[in-house]
Amino acid sequence: MVLPIVMYGTPVLREKGAKIESVTPTIKKLIGDMLETMYAYKGIGLAAQQVGVPTQLTVIDVRGVTDRPSSAEVNGEPVDVATLMPLVLINPEITPFGQSVSGPEGCLSFPEIFAEITRPDLVDVKALNGEGEAVRFRCGGLLARAVQHETDHLHGILFIDRMDKATKDELRAEIEALKAETKSRRNAG
Repeated sequence: MVLPIVMYGTPVLREKGAKIESVTPTIKKLIGDMLETMYAYKGIGLAAQQVGVPTQLTVIDVRGVTDRPSSAEVNGEPVDVATLMPLVLINPEITPFGQSVSGPEGCLSFPEIFAEITRPDLVDVKALNGEGEAVRFRCGGLLARAVQHETDHLHGILFIDRMDKATKDELRAEIEALKAETKSRRNAG
């Protein structure tokens, strides 16, 4: 089922997600609904907070992006990124490293707002998958950016928090308009 995506200004986006203790049928349904929602909105990542559920769960799929490469290693060996997709990360722990690089980012909770965000270009990831099994991998490129963006969501951190001051000032009117529209809809609803 395609779920509604919550917009900036909705309090749940600032909530740190609760750890998932076990992969229950309810969690499996949420995973399926989140994947369906991410694809319906043409996103490459979606955190549970973005569908109103403050929990440590995110889904990612970068297969549709051909102009921004991704890399992945499992046990020190390169793997085809497509074999990891769609990626389900439960209770992810990440260790970003490498050089900091700027790249374009957007967010389904901030429609039509895009900015250059600087993040480390490599990430080590430790999490559970959708079956509750432990997974570990290293990733780079767009996948590393998506993992960091979505993991931030799980801790109530938004990509606007990662913008430099000049970019945030430039986008302030759009960001404030979105927040006001969200507040107006919540008050009317």
